[in-house]
Amino acid sequence: MKPGYKTTEFWLTMVASIIGLALASGLIPTDGEVYKIVGLAASVLTSMGYQVSRSSVKKSEARAADPRRP
Repeated sequence: MKPGYKTTEFWLTMVASIIGLALASGLIPTDGEVYKIVGLAASVLTSMGYQVSRSSVKKSEARAADPRRP
């Protein structure tokens, strides 16, 4: 298994998180608070999605290494 930082999913998550945080912090100018909330939500959800994805990969690899494991 490749380290997490060498995967495409990691880099896409980083880009989405950075853009979301830039929106949430006001670094990217917007016309309303809704965009800040959406940016924060996008950042959080992409990070959570990446964590779920990586844990799924690790679990699959552990099962392949030990077929007796459920």
